[in-house]
Amino acid sequence: MKRSLVMRASASGLLLSGLLAAGAVSPAHAAPELSPGLVPAVQRAFGLTAEQAATRLAQEDTAARVEPAAKAAAGAAYGGSWFDPARGVLVVALTDRTRAGAVRATGAETTTATTSAARLDAAKAAVDALPTGAPAGVSGWRTDPRTGSVRVTVNTPGADVDAFLAAAGRVAPLTVAPGPKPTTLSAGTVGGDPYHINGNTRCSIGFSVHGGFVSAGHCGGAGSSTTGWDGSYLGNFAASQFPGDDMAFIRTGGGWWTVPVVIGWGQVSDQLVRGSNEAPVGASVCRSGSTSHWHCGTVLGKNETVNYAQGAFHGATRTNACAEPGDSGGSFLSGDQAQGVTSGGWGNCSSGGQTWFQPVNEILQRYGLTLHTA
Repeated sequence: MKRSLVMRASASGLLLSGLLAAGAVSPAHAAPELSPGLVPAVQRAFGLTAEQAATRLAQEDTAARVEPAAKAAAGAAYGGSWFDPARGVLVVALTDRTRAGAVRATGAETTTATTSAARLDAAKAAVDALPTGAPAGVSGWRTDPRTGSVRVTVNTPGADVDAFLAAAGRVAPLTVAPGPKPTTLSAGTVGGDPYHINGNTRCSIGFSVHGGFVSAGHCGGAGSSTTGWDGSYLGNFAASQFPGDDMAFIRTGGGWWTVPVVIGWGQVSDQLVRGSNEAPVGASVCRSGSTSHWHCGTVLGKNETVNYAQGAFHGATRTNACAEPGDSGGSFLSGDQAQGVTSGGWGNCSSGGQTWFQPVNEILQRYGLTLHTA
């Protein structure tokens, strides 16, 4: 049987057998079980000691588990939430302070919001629905609970941008900021560990699911054929969406199999995937891809619309973990929890940059898939 990209790159240090046999998942109240190498990676990314990195990962795991209950406790007063690394807690913004006690009872802290998350989401949806679309000078837009506005990023001012901002300002409260133009991160055929689409485009595997793996939709359309690192048949795109979303499911064949692992590329130990709890804004996140390999950063925002040249991509999560062409489709992890697949970004891993990912839970729900977990 042929070995998948995941299996090949992890052969030197995987040590899966005992972990898979145990099948253990840490209980919600316990400190998370951390894959080897994760603490050093977070140390390097944020300039922390080993103890501080382990503490932060534990706090982020708690915040991710608390967030759904805190949001439910806030009810209609929910104005957004984020992880505060300085205090090590989830912070929930509220339009009605009478809900503060119920939210704090879940383990979160509270602050005041000027606008509810529901109103901000509706305002952003109205911007998404503008009939003229966005010009190339607009990089994207997202809800910003800290300012109670829809935050628009502009890369090139001009009359067409002014017209878009005027139209958007009629349906949403806006904050406008400068920022580089994002691009998708697929690449032509180059050396290195690939999966190739139709013989000429290289992308990166996201996460194993039962029956195949998920990746970015812009890498290939439904029916596209793929080959693995050894040039052998890997499978076909069973489903793909881009633009609008940036998601794809590749059904594997030809003797390939799946494992619940994200490659550390020798920079960190290969990482086991144990679930897909969504990390809050402010949490650390690391990504793996076939070009730039392993890099970490922070979740900066959610539900952003990214205005690519090919069309708008809605519902993206923004991070400051860098990526480069060929990394498209690759894995984003927070701790041992799958977060999403790399979509695009700006900059590179020499001078720095930012990236967006397609949340993985949306892919699983859309296609009825089950994440392969340890």
